[in-house]
Amino acid sequence: MTPKIQALTKAGSVIAVAASLLVAGQAFAADSALTKNQEEGKSIAFTKSEGNCLACHKIADGTQPGNIGPALIAMKIRYPKKQELFDVIWDPRKKFGRGVIMPPFGDHKILTKEQIEKVVDYLYTL
Repeated sequence: MTPKIQALTKAGSVIAVAASLLVAGQAFAADSALTKNQEEGKSIAFTKSEGNCLACHKIADGTQPGNIGPALIAMKIRYPKKQELFDVIWDPRKKFGRGVIMPPFGDHKILTKEQIEKVVDYLYTL
């Protein structure tokens, strides 16, 4: 390799490392900026014994997500009103029909109203 190519390769490596640190820092900053309710909502969404949203949905920072349901991204755009998202989590059958796979978390008392509100608060950060 010529000295010029070596210099360009080294510069490219430095830029790649800097970019990855920037992305990681943004992800950390976004997560650390969550309110208490949003943090609790995230915990509910990620916990198997509670909401377990990860079983069916891909969520940022989630490990081993399912792919039965849509990825939980751009939630403010998909559900401009929080109440719409709350209603879908409470009883998705009302919007999607009786054949929907998603359980009615509120109607079947899997989650409380307060827990669903916290999940909605968290999902609105995605």
